[in-house]
Amino acid sequence: MFTYCTGETSVEVKTEADSNDITDHSHDDKPRPYVCTVCDKRFTRKQYLNDHKLMHSGEKLYSCTECGKLFSSHSELYHHKNVHGSGHKCTECGRCYRSSSNLRVHMRIHSGEKPFECSVCSKRCTTSGELLRHSRIHSGDKPHECHVCNKAFCQSGDLHRHMTVHTRDKAYRCDVCNKAFSQSGHLHRHTRVHTGDKPYNCYVCEKVFTVSASLQAHMRVHTGDKPYNCYVCDKAFSKSGNLTSHLRVHTGDRPYKCDVCGKAFSVSGTLRKHMRVHTGDKPYKCDVCGSAFSVSGSLHRHMRVHTHTNTLSRDKPYKCHKCNKTFTKSRNLNSHMRVHTGVKPYICSVCNKGFSRRGILELHIGRVHSNR
Repeated sequence: MFTYCTGETSVEVKTEADSNDITDHSHDDKPRPYVCTVCDKRFTRKQYLNDHKLMHSGEKLYSCTECGKLFSSHSELYHHKNVHGSGHKCTECGRCYRSSSNLRVHMRIHSGEKPFECSVCSKRCTTSGELLRHSRIHSGDKPHECHVCNKAFCQSGDLHRHMTVHTRDKAYRCDVCNKAFSQSGHLHRHTRVHTGDKPYNCYVCEKVFTVSASLQAHMRVHTGDKPYNCYVCDKAFSKSGNLTSHLRVHTGDRPYKCDVCGKAFSVSGTLRKHMRVHTGDKPYKCDVCGSAFSVSGSLHRHMRVHTHTNTLSRDKPYKCHKCNKTFTKSRNLNSHMRVHTGVKPYICSVCNKGFSRRGILELHIGRVHSNR
């Protein structure tokens, strides 16, 4: 039994799965006349093709009557239904699992157990699958390939999101702000912007989130997990986007360019801040004296005028615990600490020489490699 959602109504339909004929699986050479126009996969029945197309569109029309979870096909829903009758329930957060082994794996989230260790960097993982995905960072393996443009990805989820590039018909439109989306799931998540709905709760600190991915990223605050490792300097990050931005330290790539003056930046946020130089926008205002600033850091430093009476602490509040040298900005202190630690995160892509500061690296490239 599955529920087929069509806008305002939902209809319960008895499927072939309920008659113990879950799939049209046989070993004979049945004709497969129904072909997917995206990946050329063939099917014996039109219904199977329609279900398969939902994988590319991201649309999820099949709803579980027990928990409301949505699925792309009735076969996925059929297998999911077994979870609710399994009796394998987590005593910590109440989630149900199909088998006791799945429950044991889940319990590692609560216990912090990580039995799988990477042979390259010694990073520990909760599951063998997580270790396999992590190992691709070292091997460069990208097993998930797009059938349309042959672009490859490390994880199937990345490929799934990429496929919307080829099927980008934005047929789902928000009734409030008229924004359009290529997937019904994206529209469903977007509507929470207007409703304020945050259905995903952290079981540790009870913080709530609009999307499950935000909750998963937040959980690393409690677990300390940093699964995204830089292959150059082994620095680890809790978010893939932070790793992507960090890698530009080593490559020198600056993809974000100002349309006004041509200055380029490695991070989109830095470009947004830079644009205020041209627009004159100063969104950060002091509540005490009304002074306005283009970046939050400037406002933060300005507030010391009102909150600090000691002149020395007001001018240079950041102090090195090694040599007691003081600095006006936290980033200057962070750069200074490399004098004591010897860390050189800025690597020349030509000769692999390391430097403690980006400016020194750029100076090195200009002097040594620019005429080659």
